[in-house]
Amino acid sequence: MFSSLSSLSPRQLLGQAMNFALVLSTAFMLWKGLSVATNSPSPIVVVLSGSMEPAFQRGDLLFLWNRGMETKIGEIVVYNVKDKDIPIVHRVVRRYGGGDQPLQLLTKGDNNMADDTELYAKGQDYLTRSTDIIGSVVGYVPFVGYVTILLSEHPWLKSVLLGIMGLMVVLQRE
Repeated sequence: MFSSLSSLSPRQLLGQAMNFALVLSTAFMLWKGLSVATNSPSPIVVVLSGSMEPAFQRGDLLFLWNRGMETKIGEIVVYNVKDKDIPIVHRVVRRYGGGDQPLQLLTKGDNNMADDTELYAKGQDYLTRSTDIIGSVVGYVPFVGYVTILLSEHPWLKSVLLGIMGLMVVLQRE
């Protein structure tokens, strides 16, 4: 394996490194393009808990859309809580305001007994649609997100996976 790596000239090695950088930058640009198209900072999220069962299972990959601010009761939204990094996927159970007033939403997980007021930031009773909501769920792929869950629960897997990908790019022959 390493003998084929050492047989590459510096120019070929640089070419392989550039191919690897191109793959990474293309993925980044696709993500940013999708963010602009959906008007969402995170257009694809993974369900991390069982709070939305049976609608969504842990590991489901969700596609979000954030164009059009008219959120209805029963709609499933993804939101961020101030000072917390993990987005939450829950259903809208109440809405207040709208029109001239800012639209405020109350959410709840389908598998939870109570609404989400305990999850919101201190002193916050409702979510403001324009600032707290990342997007509304428009589609999903079951269980595909388990890769993300594994990588977050076992950080050493990220290094192993990146190392394998890097070796495959460098050792690839054209």
